[in-house]
Amino acid sequence: MSSFSRLLTLLLPVMSDLYRSALSARIAKLPTDLPHMDGIEDDEEGEENDSLGTLPGTGMGPPAMPRRTHLLNPKKKAPNPAFSPISASTYFTTANQVSVPSRSLDVRVYYTPPAFADGTVFVCHHGAGYSGLSFACFAKEVQDLAKGECGVLAVDARRHGKTTAIGGASDEDLSIQVLVDDLVEVLGVTFPDPSAAPAIILIGHSMGGSVVTRACPLLQEKKYHVGGVAVLEAVEGFAIEALPHMNNLLNARPDGFDSVEEAIQWHVKTKTIRNPTSARIAVPGIFIPNPNPDSTPPFVWRTPLRSTAPYWEGWFKSLSPLFLNLRAARLLVLAGTERLDRDLMIGQMQGKFQLVVVPDSGHMVQEDEPTKCAEVLVGFWKRNEKLDLKGVKKVGEA
Repeated sequence: MSSFSRLLTLLLPVMSDLYRSALSARIAKLPTDLPHMDGIEDDEEGEENDSLGTLPGTGMGPPAMPRRTHLLNPKKKAPNPAFSPISASTYFTTANQVSVPSRSLDVRVYYTPPAFADGTVFVCHHGAGYSGLSFACFAKEVQDLAKGECGVLAVDARRHGKTTAIGGASDEDLSIQVLVDDLVEVLGVTFPDPSAAPAIILIGHSMGGSVVTRACPLLQEKKYHVGGVAVLEAVEGFAIEALPHMNNLLNARPDGFDSVEEAIQWHVKTKTIRNPTSARIAVPGIFIPNPNPDSTPPFVWRTPLRSTAPYWEGWFKSLSPLFLNLRAARLLVLAGTERLDRDLMIGQMQGKFQLVVVPDSGHMVQEDEPTKCAEVLVGFWKRNEKLDLKGVKKVGEA
């Protein structure tokens, strides 16, 4: 055994134990039964001390939230105009409903095509509970940085955003293979001829990272040109370890809000999304009017995360080896280096993928730091797709 291998063998268990200790300590601070929050309090004193911040490595929805006490005799507040919704019309060129009969879905697709016939398209898949609009600010930055050579296409998954079932079909099944097949079929409808389709860079956030990782070989089998796969904030090992604690995390979420503005404000104040502009674009798409008009709150989550619990383990199981074995360039973008699991740590030391850490961001890295993420992804495209030199290995290729 080489000196490097012996050192790696000694370090990995220690690092993993330290991470699990930190994870357990942070989870222990969570309340087991947090009362419903009826409004955003004006008094934010102590908010920084109460906040647990992003729970590392869960790859699941929002981070743990600040603990808030129940307000006696809560009063509804007028919507705060500083948190009013912003249209995504200037962030994507089109927003269309794409019929996918083979999946019994009417899929919302946000798309800005490349300006040139030989351009590349960044295909983006969001995480659980979110929507394609979580990539809106990122898409705008990519347009500016790539000078029209790259387009961006973002989809709403089934039971998310504005994607709906058609023909009386059920869209309840969120198992990983269903989501993968949905994405492959959407791209098949959007780009029906693989030989004429643009080159593709697959980008997935959290749950979406698992979807694009599994979709890559299927698209390649269909002869689509996939220049690379980028996974944002999804690590198998620590996602699986954190799953037993997810119910505690979800207890910290309000059931809904009195207005969309209040929902946006909550996401910003709790640092679920640290970029107010992105929050004002993306958050409205993850809420719907309460289906029961006689019930409160008036606005509820489009996709309650607790209802997705049966699928959590399946989303992330085997993600790390699948990612490492892709026949395409690989990029992993994280908010912290402590989020690597054993397989990814070994793979990163062996140069099997490019790792980029984006400081000062949380789980919603592409929303918190859209400029930085666009710079990273455009750089990844330039190295692995634009400069496709014969005989030169691409970043992430073993």
